[in-house]
Parts: sequence; C-alpha cells; structure tokens
Amino acid sequence: MANETTVIIRPDTIEGWVTLLDGVVLPVPQASHNRVCKAIANSRSSMRNIAELMQDSPALALSVIREANLHSHGSMSEPAENLEIAINRLGLKRTEELLARLPALPEGAIPIALRQLQLISQHATQQANGLFAGRLARLWQDIHWGSLLFLSPLWPLALSHPQLLEQWELRVVRKGESASKVEQELFGVRLLDICQALAEHWHLPIWVLQGYRLLLREHQLLVKVLRIARDCDHPLRQQQRLDADPLLRRWLNQPANSVLLANSLALSAQHAWDNPHSLRWQLLTSLYLQMPMAELQQQLHQQAVQSARQHTMHDLWHPAQALLWPWTTYRINGVQLPAAPPSAEDLLTWRKHCAELLAAPSRFTNAMHLTSSARDALMACGMRRVMLLMADRSQSSLRVQQIAGLPRDAAMLNLQVSQSTVLQRLLAQPAQIRLTPTNNARFSALLPESLRSQFGGEHLLVRSLSSNGRVVMLVLADQGGGPLSEITVQAFGKTAQCIEKALHSFTNR
Repeated sequence: MANETTVIIRPDTIEGWVTLLDGVVLPVPQASHNRVCKAIANSRSSMRNIAELMQDSPALALSVIREANLHSHGSMSEPAENLEIAINRLGLKRTEELLARLPALPEGAIPIALRQLQLISQHATQQANGLFAGRLARLWQDIHWGSLLFLSPLWPLALSHPQLLEQWELRVVRKGESASKVEQELFGVRLLDICQALAEHWHLPIWVLQGYRLLLREHQLLVKVLRIARDCDHPLRQQQRLDADPLLRRWLNQPANSVLLANSLALSAQHAWDNPHSLRWQLLTSLYLQMPMAELQQQLHQQAVQSARQHTMHDLWHPAQALLWPWTTYRINGVQLPAAPPSAEDLLTWRKHCAELLAAPSRFTNAMHLTSSARDALMACGMRRVMLLMADRSQSSLRVQQIAGLPRDAAMLNLQVSQSTVLQRLLAQPAQIRLTPTNNARFSALLPESLRSQFGGEHLLVRSLSSNGRVVMLVLADQGGGPLSEITVQAFGKTAQCIEKALHSFTNR
C-alpha cells in the first residue's frame, strides 16, 4: 500500500488564519465536562457555582464566553467580560446545548501542546490574582479573565498546528532568531497580528485587546519604561524620571497592563526564571508595583508553587519545578533543554575580547593579563563556569590560573598529571572532549575527583591548547551542568583558537 501523505493547510494571511482557527473546536476534559453538566442539571446550582466549576477547564470557559459574545454582537449589549455574565446571557438551556456540542475527552487524550499552553494561561492567572487582584480589588474579575484568556488565540493553533509553534519556540526563544523573519516563514504574517485579529473576532475582554495593542503599536513606550525599570537599585530616581514624564507614568499605571505583565511573566518563566527575557518582565512588574525586585521574585515563586499545586500534571512542565533545580537548568515537559544562547550584547562583548586576543603584536603584559581576557571571552559567549589551568614546564602538573562562576577554593587546585589518563592524553597533544550523559560516567571516572567535582552536571567541555608545539593550557567550561547551547559550543571552539593565537603571539613577542 502506498504511503499516505498528510497535507497541512497553512494560511499566509491574517484573514485566512482567523477563519481556520475560528473553526477549530477545542476539546474539554471529560471530568470537568461531567461536573459542569451535573451542576446545570441540579436546580439548586447557582450561576456562580456553575461558573466556578467551568474555570477548571480554560477551553470550556473560552467556548462559553465566545458563544455568548457571538449572540450579543450587533446588539446594544456590551461583550461579556467574564464567565458568569456569559452564562446569564446564554441561559442554562443554551449553555447545556453548547456543552453537548463540545468534544469531551479524558485528560491524557487531549494533545499535550494544547494542555501545556493552557497550563501557562492558568499560571498567568495565578500570578495576576496574587500580584495585582488584591491591590485592584474592584477590578479582580477583569484581571482574572483577561489573564486567563490572553493567550487563548494560540490554543486552537496549538491543536491544529503544534509543529509550527514548536518551530517558533526553537528558533525564536532557544536560538534567538528574529521573530518577524521566523513568523513570516512559518505563518506568512506576524503571530501577534493573528492573536489580535482573533481576539477581536471573538470579542474577548478589552484588556486582552489592549495588551496586544501595546505589544504591536506602543512598543516605543514599553522600551522607554524598561530603561527606567532597569534602574531598580534607585527607586527614588525611578520615581523622579516617571514624574518628569506624566504621559509615560499614566501609560504605565493602566490597570489593563496587569494582564500583559502576568502572561509575560508566566510565558518567559517556562524557559528559565533568570533569562534576559524573564528578567525584563520582572523589572517592569517591579516598577509597576513599586516593589523591590527581591520581594517581587519571592512572590513570583510563591504564586508559581501555588499554581503548580492546583493545575500541574505529570506529563506537563511547570516553571515551579525549576525552583527545585539550578537556575541554569531549562526544561519543557520535563525534558532538559539546552541553555539559552548568548544575547546580541554578549556576543558583541565576546567579539571585542577575541579581537584583543588576536591583536598583533600582543598587547598582554603577562600571562595573568592574557588568561583574564581569555576567561572573559569564554563567559561572554555564554559559559557560566570556567576554569583555566596552566601546565608547568615539565608538563607534570597543572595549576589553576583563572576561574569564573566557581567557589574561591577552586583557584587553589594543583593537579598531578600522572594521576589521570585523560589529563595525560590532553597534554600529549591539543584535543577537545565534550562530556554528555552518554560518556560522562566513563570520562568522569578518569578525571581527578578534585577537578570533576567543581563542575556538577553531565555536560562539560574540556580542551587543551598548545603554543610552539606543546600543550600549555587546559580549559574547562560549562553552562551550569545542563545541555549546552550549540551557539555557545561553536563560540567556545572559536574562542579556543583565539586563545591559542594569543599564546603564540605572547610567547614570541
């Protein structure tokens, strides 16, 4: 029998995407569906009771609000901004008819990409309720439903085209490619434009639309606020700068911004709590709440744990799990991912250090000066922990010359080469070893324990460098022990070549 080929329909216009995604019917967890049907059939259940039960299923809540707003569109009434209003608009009979049309599946049968995205929305709602709802009590419904539904235009995309979202995440988030370029290739249009158009088509809460408008059309104001937010160690100076620009201050203090902040915090935390993207949103939230960063981060972690207790499932990844791991660890769906690549700013710094290493004649006054520049170049290309060791003239011992990201006592290491066959091999001629979970046990057993214990984890780069025909230096580097970013691995190799040339120029100056 000939193999069947599945043709994936992929629109390339905003209108095409809205039509396609509007037609996707989202499945509802069977258990949640049963509880709501039972409550509707019970004459003693109030609208509020039914609405509270529906909240356990984001897809069910979205379907009811969409249905209510579809029927009210064109009439004099405003779109339903929350679930209780939506149920009242529809009435119990039409709500029950809608439930009958929705596919109800066991939790595990619903595709993981959709459930993972809905979990992020639930996490965002928890962050919004914990950070903002108490301060803006009369607006808690707007905060709650705006936060839960902000990412809902992506839910049907996760169901119909999960591979596109996966490619977007890999290329934009992990590899740092241009979002506009990647989205043009994958979707034919900007992803935010699709989300905004679908949110308008569904008549989602106004704060959802305001969030997309801010990202698409008010980006310059966001950049201006971020510059002030970065000055978090000087709150008085921050306030003075905001007071000097009343328009910017009013723009920042809009209650609707809470929805965007909560979702951006939850979404960026999926990859790491301390990556640059996540820290930017933390700084903005700190400024918005006028709360010290340390206190904000503590609250973020507490809310994440609370969210994980309520919503997480064994096959989904929740950022609260990362609080049990080193902050350099990145996981999705429980799978450890490569560390984030260096930012554009870091790479610019890295190139400057490499240019200094390659300068001829050598600009270095002594070996410590040279190795200090080498260490900084390695850190700039994305490494988190670095150790540089120099061999003595007889190549019988190695002494630490530079460290970064390691305990101070690591600088006191003095290794005898004769005690390790791996060290002997590395000093015999220039070579590189990349430790991974596959070969880690074998190589770790052959390295001195005093050296290997400095680099916890299963991923490590070890390279020996030569000058004038003999190995003179050993470099060890990692990104916290987790999988390495391939961009950083490539930059490590280029940095090693620059260090070798610097060693040659220095010894022959």
